[in-house]
Amino acid sequence: MESFAALFTALDGTTRTKARVAALAGYFRTAPPGDRLWTIALLSGRRPRRSVSTAELRQWAAEAAGIPLWLFETAYPVVGDLAETIALVLPAPKARPMASPDAPSAPGPERSLADWIEGLRSLQGADTDTRRAYVLDAWSGLDATGRFVFNKLITGGFRMGVSQGLMTRALAEATGIDAALIAHRLMGDWTPDTTSFDRLVLQDSPGDAAARPYPFCLAHGLSERPEALGDPGAWFADWKWDGIRGQLIRRAGDLQIWSRGEELMTDRFPELHIARDLLPDGCVLDGELLAWAEGAPLPFAALQRRIGRKSVPKRLLAEAPVILCAYDLLEWQGTDLRARPFAERRALLEAAFAPLPAQAPLRLAPEIPFDDWQGLAAIRAQARSRRAEGVMLKRRDSPYHAGRKRGDWWKWKLDPRSVDAVMIYAQAGHGRRATLYTDFTFALRDGDDLVPFAKAYSGLTDAEFAEITRWVRRNTLERFGPVRRVKPELVFEIAFEGIQESPRHRSGLALRFPRMLRWRRDKRVAEIDRIESLRAMLEEP
Repeated sequence: MESFAALFTALDGTTRTKARVAALAGYFRTAPPGDRLWTIALLSGRRPRRSVSTAELRQWAAEAAGIPLWLFETAYPVVGDLAETIALVLPAPKARPMASPDAPSAPGPERSLADWIEGLRSLQGADTDTRRAYVLDAWSGLDATGRFVFNKLITGGFRMGVSQGLMTRALAEATGIDAALIAHRLMGDWTPDTTSFDRLVLQDSPGDAAARPYPFCLAHGLSERPEALGDPGAWFADWKWDGIRGQLIRRAGDLQIWSRGEELMTDRFPELHIARDLLPDGCVLDGELLAWAEGAPLPFAALQRRIGRKSVPKRLLAEAPVILCAYDLLEWQGTDLRARPFAERRALLEAAFAPLPAQAPLRLAPEIPFDDWQGLAAIRAQARSRRAEGVMLKRRDSPYHAGRKRGDWWKWKLDPRSVDAVMIYAQAGHGRRATLYTDFTFALRDGDDLVPFAKAYSGLTDAEFAEITRWVRRNTLERFGPVRRVKPELVFEIAFEGIQESPRHRSGLALRFPRMLRWRRDKRVAEIDRIESLRAMLEEP
């Protein structure tokens, strides 16, 4: 636990990539295999199921600190992080008395990370007294840093700024194994209960590899004019669809469909199971999962109805049938094609799709032919009418990279839709933003009323958030716990990617990815948009 706490402190204390890679690599060289495995799991989002609720933690911490719960609840939003708040209010460590002779004892600080996690997992299903005794015992024997990390293990709130790519680089440095190979080995549906560090990182089991997706190649957003990319003939263009990125894997007589978030989604798309009969063994497609009808994609909202379902009723299968729109071929007849140029992979993909029946739920992403950048810009302007977000640009000679590599794949999206709205509620942020009001609720006019329609917390600078925070403190009308109702005076341009009807919202509308595009200091509240402006967008392509 001490070495993991030291790693956490090192990662939290720097933003330099080289320093973070060095800290992780050093840890992976020396930590016990079980701790290495759990560290990989924690940093890649594979966290154990929570065995203690945050409400219980707050109550027990207040009791242990000898303060009323209301005082703890007042301090929490100021600190902005529950794990840190608890570590700050608890008294100094001392001998760890057991609340009950039958309660399990927490391991000491010198014990491994794996021991601590197993101890927490043993609390699942235990009664309240047992769980409380374990947590208080742990707090009594750990220093402030150890308590902080222990609390993070309970809450699962590990935000250490370590991307999958950075962790992969560190593992490659520690083991001497190629980073791309490690990235591939870390993909898939594994947990610390189903594998070991040696099997996951150091060995390559053919049985595991059969169901494992490849790391996805990711694109950067194109923020400048495409002319900066040079010769248009060096680039391939296709549509940037508004669906779910996925890989379809046909290996060892079976079929798997993986999302970009490494979630196995095969059972959610039964119409794609026919691909077992249409594709040869040893084939991996990269593409977009889309709800599709009458030769065109349906709105994302249609697909969204199916995302969270483990089983799909016949009615929904008929209303929102799904296809895979394939735009890359990563493996063919068991051969890994990722190092080959995109143009070569595309030619093989076209040949593979040529014999497929027209009614098959597999479509080849159509190429967008263009002679110059001006012509492509005119085609891109038609994206919404095709229910696309823009166009993708891929260098014809590029390999299929693991992760995001600048220069070879670009997404040239349309400018987002936007409305001008007024802020009516404000709430403080978390972490380093705990002392700033950064989470806002916005409203539009509906007759003489202001109707809330969206929440947003990103898009402004720290200086702007600080200025708004000072304004909120001076202009609060009411308080509802951490939320403040403020004078409806500050106007912002709110950008979003999509809109749909929603009976759960007072406005009757729900937005996709709302964020603050800019603070409209030049506008008064009388000039904000009306709710009819949003409703009219429902009728647009």
